[in-house]
Amino acid sequence: MRFTKITIISSRRPTVPDINELLQYFGGSLGLFGSRDKDKSCFRVFIILIKNLKEKGPISSDEIALRTGLTRGTVVHHLNRLMAAGIVTSEKNGYELKVDKLEDLVDIIKDNVDRAFDNLKDIGKELDHKLGL
Repeated sequence: MRFTKITIISSRRPTVPDINELLQYFGGSLGLFGSRDKDKSCFRVFIILIKNLKEKGPISSDEIALRTGLTRGTVVHHLNRLMAAGIVTSEKNGYELKVDKLEDLVDIIKDNVDRAFDNLKDIGKELDHKLGL
């Protein structure tokens, strides 16, 4: 069975229209950058993947490590988290975001959340029936 880990964090949108803060808010709202990510390494990997959208093709973990100054192990750890979130794909030549636009990324996540809730609702209905509720 394939799992997709979906985390949504509701917080106040930044009032300053700074692109860096908006990107932090965007990724943070999707639960991509946890409190343990003190050096913002996951954010840095995410930014490289966004920048790579313009290059139209996968990027290797070695190249991401080079561009971010992170170890390859750290990069692979964060890439695995982003793949578990269902927003990054792994190709033979490297990794890339599943979509060409961040707006489309939100649509993918929304579809995953909707499917998860539909499944939970069906199970709830089945349990209600079996419990005589």
